[in-house]
Order: sequence, then C-alpha cells, then structure tokens
Amino acid sequence: MLRAMLVSSALAYGIAALAGEPQAPSTPSIDQGRALYARHCSHCHGFNMVNPGTIAYDLRKFPKDNEARFLNSVTNGKNDRMPPWGGVLSRAEMEQIWAYVVSGGKQ
Repeated sequence: MLRAMLVSSALAYGIAALAGEPQAPSTPSIDQGRALYARHCSHCHGFNMVNPGTIAYDLRKFPKDNEARFLNSVTNGKNDRMPPWGGVLSRAEMEQIWAYVVSGGKQ
C-alpha cells in the first residue's frame, strides 16, 4: 500500500513537471521585479502592493497561477483604467514584475 502511494506521488510529480507547472521565482527575479514595480506600478497599485483596492486592483489577491492573464493585462492595459505597458516594458521585465507579484510583496 505504501509503495503504491509513493509510486502514485512520484508519477503525479513527474506529470506536473512535464506539464510545465510554474516554478517558484528566483530571488534575483523578485528583487528586479520589486524595483521595476516601484518605478512603474506603485503609483496606482501601492508601494509594496499595499493599497485600499478601491481604484487599482489589489495585486496581492491576483491569482498566482495566472501568469498569462497578468502579462496580457500589463501588455494591453485593462478596462481603460490601466494603460498598456507593452511599449514601455519588455517581456522579461514584465516577467520579473510577475515574480514580485507572485512573491506577495514579501521582503
């Protein structure tokens, strides 16, 4: 029984790895994302992602498994309230900001 559980867990882990499950962001990516966030995003979303959530979305609540949605919103803007940043930030910079958002703004 124990062996079956171990094999099952190993298979699930292997399938998740093959499926491209998100990896935890690296500390350098988070640090670079924090700096980019402070420069480009904090005006509306709050310093360290702390805001009342009344005007701009509270990014601490953004789904951590939805990088594609985040990148699309940053690239193209959102509901005529958030400007598009696709012409300002590179894809790599957006991914670094994503790493910071996924970290929850933790130091």
